Amino acid sequence: MILAAVLAWQVGLAAGVPLLTRRFGRDAGYPLAAGYLIAAGLLLTSLPVILDDREVAVAWRWLPALEVTAALRMDALGLTFALLALGVGALIMAYCPRYLSGDSAEHERVYVTMTLFAAAMLGLVLAGDLLVLLVFWELTSIGSFVLIGQGGRPAATRSAVQALLVTVAGGLALLAAFVLLAVYLGTTSLDTIVAEPERLTGGPALAVGTLVIIAAFTKSAQLPFHFWLPGAMVAITPVSAYLHAATMVKAGIYLLMRFSAVFAGAWAWDVTLMAVGLLTAILGALLALRQYDLKALLAYSTVSQLGLLVGVIGVGTPAADAAAILYTLAHALFKATLFMLVGIIDHQAGSRDMRQLSGLHRVMPVTVWLTALAAMSLAGLPPTIGFVGKEAIFESLGEARGVWWLGWLAAGLGVLASVLTFAYAARLVHGMMEGPTRQRQLHEPSWAFLAPAAVAAVTATALGPTVAVLNPLVQRAADDARPQGTPPYLAFWHGLTPALGLSVLTVLLGTLMFLSRVRVDRWLRALPTTPPFAELLERGRQGLLGAGAVVARPAHAPGPAPYLARPLLAVVVLAVAAAAAPGVAAPLGGDLGRPGDWLLLCLLVPALTGMLVARSALAAIGLTGVVGLLLSAWFLTIGAPDVALTLMLVEVLTAVVVMLALRQQPSRLTTVGRRWPVAGAALLAVATGAAAAAGAAVLTGRAQLSGPGRWYLDQAEESTGGANVVNTILVDFRALDTVGEAVVLAVVALGLVRLAGRQVEPAGKKPTGDDVVLGFAYRMLAPVMLVASAVLFLRGHEEIGGGFIGALLAGTAVGLGQLAHPGGPPLLRRLRAAPLAAVGLLAAMAAGLVPVAAGRAPFAPLALGTPGPVPSLSTSLLFDLGVYLMVLALVVAAVRRLGVPTAGRAAPAAGGAG
Repeated sequence: MILAAVLAWQVGLAAGVPLLTRRFGRDAGYPLAAGYLIAAGLLLTSLPVILDDREVAVAWRWLPALEVTAALRMDALGLTFALLALGVGALIMAYCPRYLSGDSAEHERVYVTMTLFAAAMLGLVLAGDLLVLLVFWELTSIGSFVLIGQGGRPAATRSAVQALLVTVAGGLALLAAFVLLAVYLGTTSLDTIVAEPERLTGGPALAVGTLVIIAAFTKSAQLPFHFWLPGAMVAITPVSAYLHAATMVKAGIYLLMRFSAVFAGAWAWDVTLMAVGLLTAILGALLALRQYDLKALLAYSTVSQLGLLVGVIGVGTPAADAAAILYTLAHALFKATLFMLVGIIDHQAGSRDMRQLSGLHRVMPVTVWLTALAAMSLAGLPPTIGFVGKEAIFESLGEARGVWWLGWLAAGLGVLASVLTFAYAARLVHGMMEGPTRQRQLHEPSWAFLAPAAVAAVTATALGPTVAVLNPLVQRAADDARPQGTPPYLAFWHGLTPALGLSVLTVLLGTLMFLSRVRVDRWLRALPTTPPFAELLERGRQGLLGAGAVVARPAHAPGPAPYLARPLLAVVVLAVAAAAAPGVAAPLGGDLGRPGDWLLLCLLVPALTGMLVARSALAAIGLTGVVGLLLSAWFLTIGAPDVALTLMLVEVLTAVVVMLALRQQPSRLTTVGRRWPVAGAALLAVATGAAAAAGAAVLTGRAQLSGPGRWYLDQAEESTGGANVVNTILVDFRALDTVGEAVVLAVVALGLVRLAGRQVEPAGKKPTGDDVVLGFAYRMLAPVMLVASAVLFLRGHEEIGGGFIGALLAGTAVGLGQLAHPGGPPLLRRLRAAPLAAVGLLAAMAAGLVPVAAGRAPFAPLALGTPGPVPSLSTSLLFDLGVYLMVLALVVAAVRRLGVPTAGRAAPAAGGAG
């Protein structure tokens, strides 16, 4: 349960951010950093188990029919990436308080989204099932979109959308890969798939491998998807440091390493990763050399370093996996350091342009020397961990299997990328060291600001000579990634080896390139730029939006007539097509109806006729209600009392809401000026009625009780403890569907709350007086309606009723109160839509999670017996309570929105009076 506890802890931290920011303001980052470290400590308690070649796992039944479980598992590879997310996350949280400024809402937004993103990353690397991995994979894409686009600036929004499109496209590829795996192998268990790679062969293996590579490349910014990452640098520095050093971009690396065991030895897999990865490493380094903006330089540097990691994973040996894992740790440390220090420089100097930062070491020596220390690790210089990692990469690339020259080529491309890396790292430091000091007024920031970057820089340096302490974890992680073979022992000094020679060659050539930087700059400027992938993506997006606008143009009609005409016309067309089709059955013989049906029909016809000729708004509303009540009575006579009750309450509530909406409108309905539209509408109405009647005549008596219907009737009470089959379907069997629908209601309610917050009472306009008759009716009926509402809610699992019906009745009481007291009825003043919606949603989700804690599937019914006539306390009742509150929240929000006239609606009256 430790994995579930850590994940829940991280989500709990995010939930507690509002309280922390209210208490500590922007300093809430410090307790959050402590929370991250606590989560890391909890995971480390399982380290002895993991090093003993065992894994920590927990699972719950999710979709039993499909044999899908909500499984979490942690081996050494998962632990490594989890510690990366939490450790670097703690440093970033400790960095944020001194970086952030502005109002508390901004602090809260940043802390909440980053903490939830950390939880999503944890779920991704600890997932034990393909569907669980996919869910968290998509959550990281959504989280990055929110983080990059924070602030609402056009540039940030554009970059956020671009990142979302690319990564979500990769998510779709991953979804397709997982569907193929589930269909072909018959399981979604990650353990089973990784442990039995021989089961995946032939065409499915090629398709799955291609789709997984596409997903990883989109996430880790590999060619041709690399362009989104530099664009994402518009985000604030803490976001860039976290997403692009330790989490978001490392998700693709994790995915490739996790599936290395499945595609071990596959030539197409290995060559694709090596070719694309090393080409991305070289291209990213070349683009980094062309940058003067420090953050842009680091962005392209990240693209390059990720390419190097992808290339070495493609070598496909245990040594290569160990090198990739070690360099992943190294990259997270030195890149997080550099991002944080660039943020400090930008914060202090107001510029990230290297040309404006000459001589910076004279006024900010600690910042510059820490930057130099991190740049040494980036360049692969001793004694840093970057040196050890780079040397391990050179050795692994030289051992690439296949044709005899592949190792030489891979090692040569790796050296070329590293030479370019050394050159831009030296250029970065040189820009701050040399030249006159342009901003002499600058000074070092506080140690609280520098400390997180200093910790990361010193750790990256100290882990070089002491890299042996990482050996047990790195070797175990490499073995988890690819069980075939034994990973090598990592050490700071291996003697005089070819890899050491390549490191020396890298330093010499990199130094030569740096010393020739003027000539190199001219040569780089003369090189053609890469294809404008970002522009191509934007053009494609705009083209799709334009096509969508053309398709949707008919739906933008100013009046309701076109929207009503299309479905009615479709009914007529379907009826004509069915009549023309061969083999259409004739209507069954027998009585056309019962005497009661003819009576209701005789009442419906004059009511509908009256609606057509009515010119009074009040009369039209009343007749609409009469039609609804007659239909309710009809449902009641044919044995559907639950439908009848629901329809009746909807009709009453609709009448109340329409009355509220029309209070500011003329009492007389306007007439339609032209006759032809009226004649066309009448003809369409008659044709639709005839088609519906013919369909009813043909189909009546033919439908038999379906298999699922019979199963529900037989099993509902035994499985759920409820005798009301309709209610058990809604709150037990299809609870997840109901949650989705209820969430829509909650979102609409919150939108109405937002609109109501913008309402302005017109100047000099006071609410009209209370209605005496309606006020008396409200005082007499409201208590009865509320009691009846509670009874319907409590009995819903056993008899007719339920949360939806009960909320409709309570909402009717709220609406009636608003009609009786335009200034605001007492009941409405006590109810707030936002808290109702929030509590309702929490109650519904709790009803789904409580069974999980008891070891059962989500939303499985659990009941606690109670004595006497008291309804049993059950998850079904809790879920129904959530539905009740969310439906009531929507009604309260709508009534509050309609209850007070807006300035826009009152303006005509004011103008007319003047």
